[in-house]
Amino acid sequence: MTDELVDKIKDALSKVPDPHMGISIMDMGLVESVNIEKNDITVAKVVIRPTNPGCMSAAGMAMNARIAVEGLDEIDKAEVIVEGHMMSEAITDMVNK
Repeated sequence: MTDELVDKIKDALSKVPDPHMGISIMDMGLVESVNIEKNDITVAKVVIRPTNPGCMSAAGMAMNARIAVEGLDEIDKAEVIVEGHMMSEAITDMVNK
């Protein structure tokens, strides 16, 4: 079930566009990893690495990724971690509040 759920998450992420390129963050290779943690709730952890460390759209893409993943019935919470951006920590904190 976990592999199927990861595939479902990746499918949801494939609908999140990079606004500058007009193609999905999956097709752009911006999604570095997808992991699932199951305890009392099912949490999806998604790591996104923008191609540009100063990308102005990183926060928007990360928030859209969170919304897409949390839209899945099997996921109780999504945590999106942005890495490789000059404001990674601030964006990650903002997106996951």
